[in-house]
Amino acid sequence: MGIIDRSTVWPYEHGEPGRFSYARAEHPTGVGAEAVLGELEGGRALLFGSGMAAATTVLLTLGRPGATIALAEGAYYGTAVLFRQLAPWGVDVVEFDQTGPPPPDAALVWVEAPANPMLTMPDLATAAAHPAPVVCDATIATPLRLRPLERGCDVALHSATKYLAGHDDVVAGVATVRNDELYDRLHTMRRLTGTIATPDAAWLVLRGLKTLELRVERQTASAQILADRLAGHPAVTTVRYPGLGGVVSFDVTDGDTAVRVESSTRLIVNATSLGGTRSKLEARHRWEGDRCPPGLIRLSVGLEPVEDLWADLEQALARVEARP
Repeated sequence: MGIIDRSTVWPYEHGEPGRFSYARAEHPTGVGAEAVLGELEGGRALLFGSGMAAATTVLLTLGRPGATIALAEGAYYGTAVLFRQLAPWGVDVVEFDQTGPPPPDAALVWVEAPANPMLTMPDLATAAAHPAPVVCDATIATPLRLRPLERGCDVALHSATKYLAGHDDVVAGVATVRNDELYDRLHTMRRLTGTIATPDAAWLVLRGLKTLELRVERQTASAQILADRLAGHPAVTTVRYPGLGGVVSFDVTDGDTAVRVESSTRLIVNATSLGGTRSKLEARHRWEGDRCPPGLIRLSVGLEPVEDLWADLEQALARVEARP
């Protein structure tokens, strides 16, 4: 993994800037992490200070005032909030069913594989056939299960905070492309906006990548088992699991019931985020509003023994069933 180089400046070489001169542009630890991420994704990677920093940089690079952005329904709520926050700058967003074609007038198509928390999968072939650039956020799938660039997308996006780093101790994001001109534009926008990840963050992402395959295999296997069992539980009305990754979402009868379930677990942490080694669960309506059912609960499966996780879910759901 190498040494963390926390330098912010490097001496010029023969009176001219060398490969590294100022850390807001790039730094050795970040470039090392980007090389590993690029190989994993099949393109050229850029590391950012967060997933949202990556998303913002991509939007500022590919978007233009007055153009329509087609965003997948049920995708991460923060992306929709970001786009609408930028409405005064001429950003117009419309949500669409990503299992079908994007709107024909879209100037930028933004899908999520799978969508968080509704867990639909995009029709990538149809999206890639659209004339507009296509961004695919594959945070939950990870490059182990899906490489969007190979499916015709222009940008593969990840919140590296989640599975790539995987230990709930760093915030980072990554965007990967194959087109060199687009890479240069994104690199310039990152430098000018200062959205680059720190050397420490880059090092922690590198550390996480070493165990990515082992973690994702365990989380996926456990998620499938839990999804199957939740589907047969009388307190659960709907279960969503796309067959990949470690995230399951399920519905109970209403919002109050969802809050009681999330506050009744003992092993599973009642917290936000996903992709870490420790399982987390939360009612999502507090963030999503009408974008998801009131009783929707998102479960991020960690590395705990699956039978322990199921026992915890069973006792939490049993408390709801027993309530008069």
